Amino acid sequence: MSLESLRAANNIERDNTWAEMSFQDRIDTAEFRIHERAHITVNGDSCRGCTTRECVVACPANLFVPTSDGGILFNYENCFECGTCYLVCNQAGAITWTYPEGGYGIVFHRT
Repeated sequence: MSLESLRAANNIERDNTWAEMSFQDRIDTAEFRIHERAHITVNGDSCRGCTTRECVVACPANLFVPTSDGGILFNYENCFECGTCYLVCNQAGAITWTYPEGGYGIVFHRT
């Protein structure tokens, strides 16, 4: 079912505030304002016991990289702030997730 069909079926009007564009075009408008303090931290020791590595597969920005010793390297600077990593992680305490400090994080610009 197309997006327009879903809108029509649910009686939802299109919001013309933002121009319709592809996901890639929208991501290309993004600016990452990086704070010195990470808004997501990964406890590599907790990751060593993980056999499923959901964060590596689920992160849409591909920010999680498995290491040869069983840990995880994580780079928060290009995070989309979606929280997917936190939601899919099954290791208690492995990921600590908060929103970035005010004024920092991902910013989408209108085109």
